[in-house]
Amino acid sequence: MKDGKIQIGFIGCGGIAFNKHFPSLKDLPELCEMVAFCDIIEERAVQAAREFGVEGAKVYTDYHEMLKNSEVDLVHVLTPNVVHCPATVAAFEAGKHVMCEKPMAHNTEAAKMMMDAWKKSGKKFTIGYQNRFRQEVQALYKSCQEGELGDIYFAKAHAIRRRAVPTWGVFPNKALQGGGPLIDIGTHALDMTLWTMDNYKPKSATGSVFYKLGHLPEAAESNIFGPWDPKTYEVEDSAFGYVKMENGATIYLESSWALNMLGAKEAATTLCGTKAGAEIRSGMSVTDKEDKLVYNRGHHGKLTEEHFSPGGAVAYFSGKKMTEGVLEAKQWLEAIKNDGEPLVKPEQAFVVTQILDAIYQSAATGKEVFFE
Repeated sequence: MKDGKIQIGFIGCGGIAFNKHFPSLKDLPELCEMVAFCDIIEERAVQAAREFGVEGAKVYTDYHEMLKNSEVDLVHVLTPNVVHCPATVAAFEAGKHVMCEKPMAHNTEAAKMMMDAWKKSGKKFTIGYQNRFRQEVQALYKSCQEGELGDIYFAKAHAIRRRAVPTWGVFPNKALQGGGPLIDIGTHALDMTLWTMDNYKPKSATGSVFYKLGHLPEAAESNIFGPWDPKTYEVEDSAFGYVKMENGATIYLESSWALNMLGAKEAATTLCGTKAGAEIRSGMSVTDKEDKLVYNRGHHGKLTEEHFSPGGAVAYFSGKKMTEGVLEAKQWLEAIKNDGEPLVKPEQAFVVTQILDAIYQSAATGKEVFFE
């Protein structure tokens, strides 16, 4: 550290870097400095250094060279999914702490290599699941921890878009991403669900993966991000999983970038317990424009609904509300500085990758996949 501030280097200067990590970290000048930027497209690293870096920030096109920089304490890995493993392993071997964007890896084998490297390094490690820092997700987690829902035996993890295929970056490239909506947005919904349930012991998974709309020009034309190219679209357009946990609980995971279905719902979860149920309705839903948390239960002989109400504004007060990205970055940096635990633990993110991988395997083989 320099002057008590964590010195950060970045591997990957694409959309998630410019839209989430760089601006979030810029809001925390008391905790960190951005000192090194690496991207295979040098112009992007130069732009990042100019807009967000300290004076004299270094620019690289080879992350192995950046990792030789002894000033860098922490590395944020913000690359396509298949690069998560080699970049993270190299960073740990170089003695750096690592924040890796979600998902941990494109398959279980790669994730295990990352876990092994982390355990050998003695450094801090976390994965970018910022949805845990949303107000309603935090509230639901606390409710579950206090047993308000009772025994949670059924859940749904929602990541459904009607037509919202990302047309930038390498999202439709299977070789670089490992998959489509399941690994991209399904991973957030599954993480939220497992975390609120506090259940990380899967027994088996089955899955269905569909390549139905991605190659249809008429489907591509109605995309909210502009038409995608059906000729270069390689990943699934929707995927669904059915997960059985060791304690008998069941999770249904639904994900899509393109699906002929009303009522889109993303980064959302539904929990059903013996005492009550709860549903997070995301702001990306067609029917619910704001993030909501709704409890349902029986009360005095009647079925009731209880809505989570976020704090309202106060007249003439211009207090600043931290975004999920800033809250994630703040908690992570403080965990490093104070030798604490990150909210998103590597062991938890590893299970998410295991389940996603099993759903893909099940869809490919037509068989139920069992976990060791």
